[in-house]
Amino acid sequence: MSETSLSTSAAKRALITGASAGIGRELARIFAADGWSLVLVARRAELLAELAAELKAKHGTDATVIAADLGTRAGVDTVIRTVQERGLDLDALVNNAGYGLAGPFAELDAEKQLGMIDLNVTALTALTRAFLPGMIARRHGAVLNVASTAGMQPGPLMAVYYATKAYVVSFSEALTEEVRGTGVTVTALCPGYTETEFAARAAEHHRPRLFSGPMGKGDAREVALVGYRAMKKGTRLVIPGGMNKLAAWSVPFTPRGVLLKIVRRMNESA
Repeated sequence: MSETSLSTSAAKRALITGASAGIGRELARIFAADGWSLVLVARRAELLAELAAELKAKHGTDATVIAADLGTRAGVDTVIRTVQERGLDLDALVNNAGYGLAGPFAELDAEKQLGMIDLNVTALTALTRAFLPGMIARRHGAVLNVASTAGMQPGPLMAVYYATKAYVVSFSEALTEEVRGTGVTVTALCPGYTETEFAARAAEHHRPRLFSGPMGKGDAREVALVGYRAMKKGTRLVIPGGMNKLAAWSVPFTPRGVLLKIVRRMNESA
């Protein structure tokens, strides 16, 4: 797909969820350096305020801070209402907020697993539904959904997390086709294991072998750069890192039973 008009728009505004840390924070820094105004969303108001101040000092960035828990419908509604009431038309929506949990499905906390679905799937879907129609009407915009290579296959011992990311990949690719020709693009960013707060939370009770295995770990800023560049080009799906690409694209050619055993082995305790 050819490069979108995002690279030439004089006034650009992006909403980034999960902006207080990790890939989301690096995305905010990259957007700011490229002249975007920002709407920064996360639960931790103090970290958002610190980031907004940093971006203002370095780049003169106009940043709106919205502290909200996107794992709740009230939090999602707060974000949508604030953006609409302030007339903040979005040129880009970055659905980055999410978390994972490692361990046997039957033993992990039920509410935390349901909360994972609320954040990784429901909030992402609700925000996209809220802001995509405006982009289509203006015939200009982009959605960047942070998925994962986990979305390419089932994930024993991280079953719900892998399933949520499979949703994000499928949803993003479907929307790519739906918006074709509208001036809007949808990109799924699918990083492999990246050392962030996400990893620490996921491994709170069970640290998968994957987190210290031969695949290595991604750098949050490099992952963010790959995603940002892919979004600006209107790329449908992007996987940072050669080994991650090889692993992801080998999935359809691996017998399902063998694949399940491989993934389970990777997700067993180190």
